[in-house]
Amino acid sequence: MDLKEIQALIKFVSTTGVDEVEITRKDFKLSIKKNAVQVTSVAPVAMPQQIALPAAQAAPVATPAANVPAAPAPAAKTDNLITIKSPMVGTFYRSSNPDTPAFVNVGDEVKSGKVVCIIEAMKLFNEIESEVSGRIVKVLVENATPVEYDQPLFLVEPA
Repeated sequence: MDLKEIQALIKFVSTTGVDEVEITRKDFKLSIKKNAVQVTSVAPVAMPQQIALPAAQAAPVATPAANVPAAPAPAAKTDNLITIKSPMVGTFYRSSNPDTPAFVNVGDEVKSGKVVCIIEAMKLFNEIESEVSGRIVKVLVENATPVEYDQPLFLVEPA
């Protein structure tokens, strides 16, 4: 079984209702399990109550600048950017080892098929190739950090 077949199997598990797949061959055993969904609950916070005073007792109060809503910051122009996403769960590495430069940096031109990073999963180092040609605009993941399936890794401005 080669890397492409394993990646296809991982994609199958993540996109279907299957929670676990196990394949046993004479020379190896492969088990893929989908992570359980974690539920986080948020406790409601009580809102402060305002007490209305009669008009005769009300004193003019200046509104502090902190309470004035700020104008929304202009959003980054991302409508034409393409996202390179992680095809698997693992650990993201920008280079093949700590002594070599990163495969790509912000501003670098990439072509379809160029290696942009490595994701290590179960002691296997998988080269992740760009599926688009363009210029790297942003690296969205820190080196040597865990990534999830379909997590955005890079933003690319298409050429």
